[in-house]
Amino acid sequence: MFHLSKKEYAPSVTAEEISRMPLTLFEGKIYVIDEFGPEYQRAVRYLRRHSVIGFDTETRPVFTPGAPQKGVALLQLSSGRRAFLFRLFKMGMEESLAEILANPKILKIGAAVQDDIRGLQKIYPFKADGFVDLQKICSQWGIQDKSVKKMTAIVMGKRISKTQQLSNWEAPKLSDAQKIYAATDAWICREMYKKLLDSPKVESPAE
Repeated sequence: MFHLSKKEYAPSVTAEEISRMPLTLFEGKIYVIDEFGPEYQRAVRYLRRHSVIGFDTETRPVFTPGAPQKGVALLQLSSGRRAFLFRLFKMGMEESLAEILANPKILKIGAAVQDDIRGLQKIYPFKADGFVDLQKICSQWGIQDKSVKKMTAIVMGKRISKTQQLSNWEAPKLSDAQKIYAATDAWICREMYKKLLDSPKVESPAE
């Protein structure tokens, strides 16, 4: 039993419990964007029309001890039905995309967002605003587990796959599995945020 009641969440979940949950993944349209052009402009216009979007980034993993860390390879921004994967290591970033990341009226929902923001600011300087970090707010609903995988299990009662997390995000072409993984990670953060907002917060203990 993962929900203590209809609107109250368990503080934690075990790996065994997660393994029994149904798999969830993003089922909308995924757009991979690796250059500035008409498709990029359409993506920016679409995202500007939304007040709440899912957010995440991916970086090519480094397995050699002492090797320099890679920069952000991919920026994922998702509505409920469309996910945009910007291949920043190929195209960089320009002002119109940075403006979305700086817009306080467009909430970007993610987890552990500060490292992502710092990585993006190395590509294009912007003043981050409108970011919501699920790891920082989940305790308001009594949730102690803070990984995206565990929060998804607790809040949504679903399991997400992390098998592509350490894949090569700078590959010449993203695989279908990579696209779905990247889109899902951004989208599920948005879905969790919406569900949490519809649930009562845990009352603070009396002083």
